[in-house]
Amino acid sequence: MTPIIAPSILAADFANLEREVTMINESAADWIHVDVMDGVFVPNISFGVPVVQAIHSHAKKPLDVHLMITQPERYVQAFYEAGASIISVHEEATPHLHRLIQQIKALGIKAGVALNPHTPISALENVISDIDLVCLMSVNPGFGGQSFIKNTFKKIAHLKSLIASSNSSALIEIDGGVNQDNAKPLIDAGADVLVAGNFVFTSVNPRDVIFRLKNL
Repeated sequence: MTPIIAPSILAADFANLEREVTMINESAADWIHVDVMDGVFVPNISFGVPVVQAIHSHAKKPLDVHLMITQPERYVQAFYEAGASIISVHEEATPHLHRLIQQIKALGIKAGVALNPHTPISALENVISDIDLVCLMSVNPGFGGQSFIKNTFKKIAHLKSLIASSNSSALIEIDGGVNQDNAKPLIDAGADVLVAGNFVFTSVNPRDVIFRLKNL
């Protein structure tokens, strides 16, 4: 299967955001991954609705918006209106996950659930049939440039089994530490979507890196 490639705009040059989005538009990438952090759920602050609106105004690819925030149910509507095509929320961030998934899907967009490295796949047993995407954090969320957590491969295997046994069509997305060494093994293990930030944007030729990820 050809992987879906979602460069993470968090690693882009924010002083030249239009240029960076245009580069993704002209590349082999499929989505633009947008990490929203509130400084509460994760120990960092990234950006909010106005920046997502700005990205969307130039984007020709779907925005894959990853909410690393507390009380995400309060902001889903705003990020949908800002241009999100996919909204992923953290299982750990809301006590009413099923309700929140339904809230996202009622907007007519794809609903994803993200899991931190310590959260077991079993946390999704009662919602896996309702979601379009599972985002497995392969680093501890909050900062770019971290090392890949190898236990992610075990979680992919567990998740694949759960998806199959539930007749779910959820895609498996890997977010964090994706690079030339682990990208193909991740796809071979069952990942459908690769999020890549620093690996893309710190390279000499980001478009070439995206092309190579797309054609593993």
